[in-house]
Amino acid sequence: MDSSEKPVLYSYFRSSCSWRVRIALALKGIAYDQEPVNLLKDGGQQFSTEFQAVNPMQQVPALKIDGITLSQSLAIIQYLEETRPNPRLLPQDLKKRAQARMISDHIVSGIQPLQNLTFLKQVGGEKKLEWAQRHITCGFQALEQTLQHTAGRYCIGDEVSMADLCLVPQVYNAERFKVDLAPYPTITRINKSLLELEAFQVSHPCRQPDTPVELRA
Repeated sequence: MDSSEKPVLYSYFRSSCSWRVRIALALKGIAYDQEPVNLLKDGGQQFSTEFQAVNPMQQVPALKIDGITLSQSLAIIQYLEETRPNPRLLPQDLKKRAQARMISDHIVSGIQPLQNLTFLKQVGGEKKLEWAQRHITCGFQALEQTLQHTAGRYCIGDEVSMADLCLVPQVYNAERFKVDLAPYPTITRINKSLLELEAFQVSHPCRQPDTPVELRA
């Protein structure tokens, strides 16, 4: 494992998939360089020949680390967990570990793809907002019920887990699409607690190298 070079994260400031990885890197104290990939500029820089050489799927994030290039946020996070296990992002208890993975997949596979840029382009026009709201709401209704059985301060008890890294960016997206969060008190409470943590703050879309000036905080 070649760990002599600093990792490089290919990221877009508002990409929820990229944000998950930024949180993991921050929690684990891993210094890295960032290469912004603007998903809107020039028809989408992810479609460039240069970036396709990094990730043939033409999606962010991608992480160059230890002499390899990884894509897909959960695969990246789990690699970081296996190679740099402290602090841990998957509970030691096997049942809780399975729950963390379940909630992560609920968000990553069941909610986020249905309101990402690719889908919204296909929906088009004035229907984008309605489409995003409908699918986020449907997913949050199920997620709220699940979290009522698993949550403590965070998604799985009182320790930050991979599930939390997925939750916060999804709530951010819900707010962007003006979803009413009042019916989801558990989601809202956990999100508020997580946003108090430094790793979630430094990785926030409003504090990235490619964040537009008008969106910085």
